[in-house]
Amino acid sequence: MLMDPVTSNGLSLPPPFNIRDFNLHHHHHHQQLQQQDHQFHHQNSEDEQSGSSGGVKKLERDDGSGTADGKELSIHGEGETNRRPRGRPAGSKNKPKPPIIITRDSANALRTHVMEIGDGCDIVESVSTFARRRQRGVCIMSGTGNVTNVTLRQPASAGAIVSLHGRFEILSLSGSFLPPPAPPAATGLTIYLAGGQGQVVGGSVVGTLTCSG
Repeated sequence: MLMDPVTSNGLSLPPPFNIRDFNLHHHHHHQQLQQQDHQFHHQNSEDEQSGSSGGVKKLERDDGSGTADGKELSIHGEGETNRRPRGRPAGSKNKPKPPIIITRDSANALRTHVMEIGDGCDIVESVSTFARRRQRGVCIMSGTGNVTNVTLRQPASAGAIVSLHGRFEILSLSGSFLPPPAPPAATGLTIYLAGGQGQVVGGSVVGTLTCSG
């Protein structure tokens, strides 16, 4: 209900309530709040830019100072691992190797034996018995002494067998003896002899080789 301000008992009444004026006032107040909020955000963005630029300048100053001192500035991100240096470490080349020391003999190692065979004994039979009892192969490197009544097979003529009677001095003696089940052909002696008149004869021993003093 609207009242006339002139005819209300002679009293001055306020103008009637107008919804449009209230909406205008509210809209004006809302624009002021938006302007203040916009200014606040604008100021924050400027502060962030100035802070980031200051950090960049500080990083550049740090980098410059590190370069002046001859140092390098390395920045590693999260999860990044340092790479291992390539190549051998210093001092690892040309190291002397420790010597190889054998503390025990091998089963196949050669052992030196000196055999003395008595007068009248057969050298071939004595060495063959030694190899058979020990179950070892025997390699004769040298021999000294005198033998008598020797039968030799000379390699110059095939199948030529020479029988020497008398006493002869051993100049060279070599050969090998293998125990069974090695075949008999794997066993043999080669000998070179000097006679009483200075002659030298040699060949493969056939039969017995008897010691003489």
